[in-house]
Amino acid sequence: MSAHPDAGTQFARVADELRATTFRKDIVVREITSPAGLAPFSIALAADVRPDENGDSVYGTGRFVLLHDPEEPQAWGGAWRIVVFAQAPLEPEIGTDPLLADVTWSWLIDALDSRDAGYHSASGTSTKTISKGFGSLAAEGDGAQIELRSSWTPDEPFRPHVEAWAELVGMLAGLPPGSENIAVFGARKAGRD
Repeated sequence: MSAHPDAGTQFARVADELRATTFRKDIVVREITSPAGLAPFSIALAADVRPDENGDSVYGTGRFVLLHDPEEPQAWGGAWRIVVFAQAPLEPEIGTDPLLADVTWSWLIDALDSRDAGYHSASGTSTKTISKGFGSLAAEGDGAQIELRSSWTPDEPFRPHVEAWAELVGMLAGLPPGSENIAVFGARKAGRD
């Protein structure tokens, strides 16, 4: 018998809450297979910004994973942990901005704070990449990309956390809050990763 017999029921309630979240129309969110072995319970979501008819996005993408371990791993500081990823291509000039990584992290914190999404033990990396094609890739030209990987221990309720993640994905892709159905300038084809 499990030391936490109601953990599955509690997780199912939270997973249903996340599945019922409504996102802006130009960010398509779907449930995907959770990474194995990270926690006894997990749910994973993927987001694509304004995907084409094939489901591909030239604007940006993201992943959201909610983990639950009733044993409360010491590194988490609680029974729940959120792990997120968000990525977007950029114009090369933007990619060289020395404050880009700091701004990206601040957008996540601002999105969480604006929704009163309580959390602690946050950590993460913001990575900017500049690339130049050669040989058969020379025609693609220069490129840049921003990527944020982060995790934190959330307080309930959990819906504000997934909403903040979706806002971050949109912000990285050039979609500030309230910009649905407005053209995005400077979108680059994601030719290289």
